[in-house]
Amino acid sequence: MAITDWPVDQRPRERLIKHGPQALSDAELLAVFLRVGVTGKSAVDLGRDMVGHFGSLSGLFAASLENFSAINGLGPAKFAQLQAVLELARRALFEELQIGVTLSSPQAVKQYLQLLLGSKPYESFAVLFLDVKNRLISCEELFRGTLTHTSVYPREIIKAALAHNAAGIILAHNHPSGTSEPSAADKSLTQTLKQALALVDVRVLDHFVVAAREVYSFTENGLL
Repeated sequence: MAITDWPVDQRPRERLIKHGPQALSDAELLAVFLRVGVTGKSAVDLGRDMVGHFGSLSGLFAASLENFSAINGLGPAKFAQLQAVLELARRALFEELQIGVTLSSPQAVKQYLQLLLGSKPYESFAVLFLDVKNRLISCEELFRGTLTHTSVYPREIIKAALAHNAAGIILAHNHPSGTSEPSAADKSLTQTLKQALALVDVRVLDHFVVAAREVYSFTENGLL
């Protein structure tokens, strides 16, 4: 049955307008994005297929065009629309962190990092560079690795921090194959970077480990 044949108070778009997006399931939100389904399936059914096929929203967001288009009813146009929505969300959060004080918006930082790193199929190490008022200057992916490992070079981070005239930095990397719990190597690296950057008067304010559904903060857990 097409969504237009549903009772008005059960339709995703109308429910979103009345109750807000948080009231909708993942499949219903995707239905609003899709607008229409395919023969024999409503947009909600198609949204449910998308989440089921990729296992999670982060899996969907990380899908290549080829994998995305493997689902009947999806193709380059919808893929481009989805990527545009994700990039707009990243840019909106980036602007929020540039305008405000980063340390007073930890949730915004986490949301930004999940959009930036959470769906990557490989390990990525990024650095957020902050000014003296802890406002975001820039965010750069400095190192990229495999599914389970990436090499990080303190010298390159120091060079980038000095190039941005940063007073502080926030470290971030993802765990594409596991949870957000930091490894012993993550903890050791963080202390090494903290000591190295202190020599050039740059503070390490936090280190976030990003997984598909959660973000771990070193500072919040007393490790910095």
